[in-house]
Parts: sequence; C-alpha cells; structure tokens
Amino acid sequence: MYSPYASLLADIPVVRETVVVAGVETAYWVYGDDDAPTIVAVHGFRGEHHGLEPVVAYLPDYRIIMPDLPGFGETGPIPGREHNLQAYVDWLNEFGAAVAPGAIILGHSFGSIVTSAAVAGGLKTPRLILVNPIGAPALAGPRGIMTRLAVFYYWVGARLPKPIGDALLRSKLIVRVMSNTMVKTKDKTLRAFVHDQHDQYFSRFADRDVLHDAFVTSVSHDVSQVATQLTVPTLLIAAEKDDITPVEAERVLAQRIPNATLVEIPNVGHLIHYETPKQAAAAIDEFLTGL
Repeated sequence: MYSPYASLLADIPVVRETVVVAGVETAYWVYGDDDAPTIVAVHGFRGEHHGLEPVVAYLPDYRIIMPDLPGFGETGPIPGREHNLQAYVDWLNEFGAAVAPGAIILGHSFGSIVTSAAVAGGLKTPRLILVNPIGAPALAGPRGIMTRLAVFYYWVGARLPKPIGDALLRSKLIVRVMSNTMVKTKDKTLRAFVHDQHDQYFSRFADRDVLHDAFVTSVSHDVSQVATQLTVPTLLIAAEKDDITPVEAERVLAQRIPNATLVEIPNVGHLIHYETPKQAAAAIDEFLTGL
C-alpha cells in the first residue's frame, strides 16, 4: 500500500534494537541522528511503533526512539504480571533508564495514559507531549455506547474457547469497523492508507489475555487522574472531532495541568498521527524550540 509519508521517512536513518527491561525483550526503533534531541514515543492501544512513523517523518531534526509496548508488535508480554497500568509504567521507567534517560516523553492515545502516569510518578523528563490524549473517562466520551460495545467485545473474546475468541479478536471485519469509526478524512488515498495500516498492525498482539488486560487499563484510566501531578511543561495535541475524548474535555484537562499548552487540530479525530502528522509535528517542534 502506498504511504503518503514514505519519501520523507526514507531520508531518516533507522535502526532496530532490543533491550531486556521488566523481564521482557523489548524491540525498539531509533530514528534520526544520535546527536539530536531525543524523544521516546509510546504508541496507542492495539497499535505498535509503525503507527507513529508519519509524525516521525516530519521531525527529521530529532532522535526518536519508538518501542513496541509489551504484548504488542515485536515485544512479548511481561512474564508473570497482569498487564495493568502499573505494569506498563514500571516497564516504561525501566526502558527509559536503560535506553534514553532524561529524554522527552511522547504518548499517543493509550500511550498518553502510560506516559502521563509514569511522569506523574517520577519519570524524569524535560517535556511531556500527549497526542490525542485520553483526557477523560472513555465511557463518558461522545461515543460512550460504542465504548460499551467494545467492553463487551473484549470480554466475550477473552471468555470464548481460545480458537474462537482469538479469531473474533483478530477479525478483519471488526478491525475495519474500528478503522471506519475513527477515520475522518475524505481523501480516498489517505483513507486507504489508514485502513491498510490497521489491517497490518492492529492484530499484532501476543494473546487475548494481554489484549483484554490492556483494554481494561485503557478504559479504567485517563490523563485527568494525574493532571495536577504533571509539573513539567506539557503539550496536548487535541483533535476537533475526537470520538474518544471530546475537545471540550481536552480544554478542561489543559486547565488542570499546571504548565500545559493546548493545540487543537481541526477536521480530524482520534487518528492525528495518520491524518494530520505534519500539523502535529509542527506543534511539537514549536513546543521544543529552545529546549
């Protein structure tokens, strides 16, 4: 599938590395030059590092480190632990200390929950960047009914006989429904790219137990729970048409974070990283200028 961002990415050097943290061999990718300012970027639920590459494409002057979260992509599950928020926070703390101590931290969607909780808990960073932050309880969002259906879907998938449950959770039809629900662009080429990305990467989870744990975590927590503890300068990149956290809730969140900057991108929903990465990257670059 043609990527609108392939030519830009081709100019950015990238290497794949691994490191064992929290008991799991974590795969991560390093984009850019070693002497550039470093950002550690954490992807969203059911995704993996590829999802944030369009944003990377517009940030050639930064060194961006993107791991696959435990249980997703090429990183296995954390052994012997429920994949709850604390498990992901512990993993991120260890990953940051091992690979890029003191780096700028970025989180998209579910990654915003993990990164904000880690920074609120003491992860050292000069700046925090949250793209499509989960700024309020997901069940209270504009598509609360859809979220409740998703809760039922993941609950059923975790309890059916394993082969049936696994097939349901990896269903291409369900993935396409999810993709169509989130995408807002009318550009046919870009829509096709978004759907292809979800087809390729949305089912690269380790097993249904990890997926269910991560989903429960995603709907049980949000950034507002730690907002007042985020004392570092924080950039919120919000979407005008986000179906998970309405932009009005993001404005409230920005008021609760002591040192927050809010950037609102029009005509896009929960897929800023796919549909408007250039605008997101411009906001990030402006926020980090002079750091």
